[in-house]
Amino acid sequence: MSGGHSHGAGSHAGGRHRWRLAVAFGLVGAFFGVELAAGLVSGSLALLSDAGHMAADVVTLGAALVATRIAARPDTTGRRTFGSYRAEVFASGLAVLVMTGVSVYVVVEAVARVGAEPAVASTAMFVVGGLGLVVNLVALALLRGGAGESLNVKGAYLEVVADTVGSVGVVVAGVLVATTGSALWDTAVALAIGVFVLVRAVHLGREVLAVLGQHAPAGVVPDEVLRALESVEGVGDVHDLHVWTLTSGMDVATAHLVASGDGDRVLAEASTLLRERFGIAHATLQVETVENHHCQGVDW
Repeated sequence: MSGGHSHGAGSHAGGRHRWRLAVAFGLVGAFFGVELAAGLVSGSLALLSDAGHMAADVVTLGAALVATRIAARPDTTGRRTFGSYRAEVFASGLAVLVMTGVSVYVVVEAVARVGAEPAVASTAMFVVGGLGLVVNLVALALLRGGAGESLNVKGAYLEVVADTVGSVGVVVAGVLVATTGSALWDTAVALAIGVFVLVRAVHLGREVLAVLGQHAPAGVVPDEVLRALESVEGVGDVHDLHVWTLTSGMDVATAHLVASGDGDRVLAEASTLLRERFGIAHATLQVETVENHHCQGVDW
């Protein structure tokens, strides 16, 4: 016996927040070219590093948008029995790689500049950094509403968070360079931005690997799920329990229940328990009777 559920195109978290990604993508993409040109003209590493983060934003937001479209697309092959929802997780993985690459480049370039005093245009840093900050704050306000529900949106949100910090850093660096006359502040701020982004990338990467590794969902303890299922009236034993995350907002579970009495009632109560107590709406449960308990499970 099993409890099955189908998911429509708009039922996954990323699909519900696609419009947020689209608007943020348009804003960030429009500003990226301006900041890159200003960074090249001014010679500011902080401004170039922020432009690099903007480029990462464009790639990340674009990949996130494509992923939500793929995730909502119906399977025509008959082979993707779970659909294409994992596309959003892979997009988050791309965000991790882009953030890491940009961070490493900025850190290496900042270290290489130690001891040098390149000419830096502080006015361009201040003005462009300020405009970038405004763009990033708007994008943050848009993406924050979906970051708590979708790992895909969270990846884009964290990328914009990092870029917002970068924009603040550019403004601060511009002020310091202008008041002290030393370009060392530009290098120091760029280094700090690079390290900050790298830490955020590692944190998001751990979440992505947890999903791809089919770990138990955050906040769900398998032993607690096991004990809860065993407490269902009529259930004498629970085995072959597996709990994992398909994509953000879609936790999945399978289990074998050894039960006596009405199997349909046991199945209904167990499914309701998983949905209401643990937020697992898609559960496949096999009910085995005590009298004819011959588990046909796999041997690994």
